[in-house]
Amino acid sequence: MISFSNLLVGASIVSSALAFAPSSAVIRATSGATSRLPMASTDADASSTPMPNPVIRLAANGMSLLKPIFVLEANLQAAVLGAISNVDKESVVAEINALKTENEVLIYTYGLSPFSSEALSLLDATGYEYTNIELGKEWFLLGGEGSETRVALSKEVEGGATSLPKVFIGGECIGGCTELASLVESGELDKKLKMATTSKNGGEDKPNFFTSLFA
Repeated sequence: MISFSNLLVGASIVSSALAFAPSSAVIRATSGATSRLPMASTDADASSTPMPNPVIRLAANGMSLLKPIFVLEANLQAAVLGAISNVDKESVVAEINALKTENEVLIYTYGLSPFSSEALSLLDATGYEYTNIELGKEWFLLGGEGSETRVALSKEVEGGATSLPKVFIGGECIGGCTELASLVESGELDKKLKMATTSKNGGEDKPNFFTSLFA
């Protein structure tokens, strides 16, 4: 019988291997900072907008089968490391809530995760600003606070998936890489972003001089 630890090791190997899979676009987001990307023309945006990577999409669906195991692992990791680091769970939840309120588009990621890389690429392609919080390089490298944050984030989605990324638009968690890809394919992502955000990158909301002069 395959042991619990062997399954986790296998999942880690798959995740690491996928990190070398070709991504839809170059990631330009920085940890804990808002990405500010130059705006392109409408025609250029339409021709360069990447569609979800089918390899990553298939792998994400496959990894979802291991969700019950990862839930157990995540809670155990948080209980042990959180206790060692004396992490305040209420403070962790409060910080998540504050970031959801302060940022129109927010994403929590792992630095080495191919699923996080894919989600960042899809967000980059929209041209909208977003805030990227890199929780750690991978789930098995998290400390006490990161482990508790991972568990707290799992409560933001139906089913309690502990995987990252976790994407928030207008304060609502839409899910992870799979859900974001579905929104891209259906054309609903741009609609959600328009409703939640004030402008795209490039300062579209700056007032026109002549408009201000005669206002």
